[in-house]
Amino acid sequence: MPSARHEEILKALSRVQDPDLHRDLVSLGMIEDLAVTDGKVAFTLVLTTAACPLKGQLESECRSAAMTVPGVREVAIHTVSRVRKPKDPTADRKALEGVAHVIAIGSGKGGVGKSTVSANLAAALAATGAAVGLLDGDIYGPNLPRMLGVRKQPSQRDGKILPLEAWGLRFMSMGLLVDQGEAVVWRGPMLHGAIKSFLHDVHWGELDYLLVDLPPGTGDVQLSLIQQTFVTGAVVVTTPSTVAVEDAVKAISMFAKLQVPVLGVIENMSTFVCPHCGETHDIFGDGTVEERSRRWAQMGPGAGGGVPAPGGPGLPFLGAIPIHPDVRAGGDQGRPVVIDRPESDYSRALKSIAGRLAQQVSIATIGAGGRA
Repeated sequence: MPSARHEEILKALSRVQDPDLHRDLVSLGMIEDLAVTDGKVAFTLVLTTAACPLKGQLESECRSAAMTVPGVREVAIHTVSRVRKPKDPTADRKALEGVAHVIAIGSGKGGVGKSTVSANLAAALAATGAAVGLLDGDIYGPNLPRMLGVRKQPSQRDGKILPLEAWGLRFMSMGLLVDQGEAVVWRGPMLHGAIKSFLHDVHWGELDYLLVDLPPGTGDVQLSLIQQTFVTGAVVVTTPSTVAVEDAVKAISMFAKLQVPVLGVIENMSTFVCPHCGETHDIFGDGTVEERSRRWAQMGPGAGGGVPAPGGPGLPFLGAIPIHPDVRAGGDQGRPVVIDRPESDYSRALKSIAGRLAQQVSIATIGAGGRA
């Protein structure tokens, strides 16, 4: 039975709130294994994602809160992460066994760097210790094998396809099953079958996140994904250009009609900093995607503009990624820049976006009554 001192410390810790989830850590179940011995307090802080950017802040606030209890001289915090799963996927969307969250990465048009962003987000999440899978959903134009430097054909075991591994993540693509340069000429039903097979006939194992890099637009693959499995949410990638933003709105509208929450918007190719003079150039526009994202959710599905975002009004702006030749070169050479140039500005931007995406997944899951 907990002692009075034990209850005092829990009460103190209950004053610490997760700023994203807007609830205290005790009621969220983020404090475990609390022990009090001779003025020494020890407990486990359970973060909702390994990519949590608030780790240091929460540890500091917990330590300060515990030290306010009279008689406490020392606080030891063991921090772990445990990605929470959705409460109950709807009956007509079959959840993938062992996969906590399927996240769709989409765009309204091609040429916005969505596949590059997908590869780097997956690698960045994996680098935090999360178990991550990446599915190349672009059946006609599978570019991810090159971007990850993977060309080997996958093997099979017990009737299941084994995903390949690269940069700490599990990966599957049509580009691994056909010869390089060979065109895939399929109609809608065959695309549907391929997506179904990549989801349910691949041995993904236990994953915290399965990112699905969708083809551009609002076509058969997007619909097949939603029909075949439960999707936690979607991310929309755009550039600041008016044409790209207008098409991004179409993608947001599509996810709204399919009842998939949009977890956030990413502005790729945001700015270019001249390496010679240091001047910043807005090559694709004035970078107003962040301001626009606040308005998109207010338009409503009927007006073609998105769904209410988890945790508040507007669609979350996950961040902006500058243009740099290294990002392109990393994709061509099969080395994601978050791994190859981890301290660069563009890599830091991508890793920050990965952290914000993980936050939005936690917000959406806990807000919907998700389970640990």
